[in-house]
Amino acid sequence: MLLVKEEFSSQKKSKQPELPTHVAIIMDGNGRWAKKRMLPKFAGHKRGADVVRRCVQDSIDLGIKYLTLYAFSSENWNRPEAEVSDLMSLLQRYLTKEVDELHAKNIRLTFIGNRSKLSGNIRNLLEKAEEKTRHNTQLCLTLALSYGGRAEIIDAARELAEKVKAGELEPEDISEDIFSSYLHTHDIPDPDLIIRTSGEQRISNFLLWQIAYAEFIFLDVLWPDFNREILEQALQEYCGRDRRYGARP
Repeated sequence: MLLVKEEFSSQKKSKQPELPTHVAIIMDGNGRWAKKRMLPKFAGHKRGADVVRRCVQDSIDLGIKYLTLYAFSSENWNRPEAEVSDLMSLLQRYLTKEVDELHAKNIRLTFIGNRSKLSGNIRNLLEKAEEKTRHNTQLCLTLALSYGGRAEIIDAARELAEKVKAGELEPEDISEDIFSSYLHTHDIPDPDLIIRTSGEQRISNFLLWQIAYAEFIFLDVLWPDFNREILEQALQEYCGRDRRYGARP
């Protein structure tokens, strides 16, 4: 059954949990999708990029304000050189062709991860995309590129240690809020819902600090087969859950 915005509104009136403000997706299964069809892996990655485009529009239509997509992990650099090259080529093509359309739709585009391993050309495209879309408000789309949750936490701890060493901060003053302000995601809210495709049930070093109280939905569908109906079903399941954050009702 497909859900539309009006149905979610009626759930609000019956005191059901509201739609997630921030949805984060671990996009998995491109390679397996291609293998099942006896196609090269690049065909799966290309189809996955097309699904990203549709998922962004579906998120806007359904009222989601923040969408974070795990596009390329720090561990993905260990994949075969040819596959990494194909992925980087696809990323460059996306950044070249899609940013104007995202901007026209009032979408803000941001990136998290270690940019130092990316090529100078891609880093330049990232900076231009962020600057161009900085003030857009319809949806904040965040792509995690060369990203690792543990590395992000270590980077934040190192910066805080330098502040303490310089006498700019007392150790006892470090709180969760202060620590969060040193993370890559300092200017967006923590995810309410994590979706992972492909049937795998693990986090894979994704937003380890930020997902402390997120809801998780693991789907058997491969990412290239992900669609609006599946997203709506995931949102429906989320809306049926009771988020207590460790407290009693």
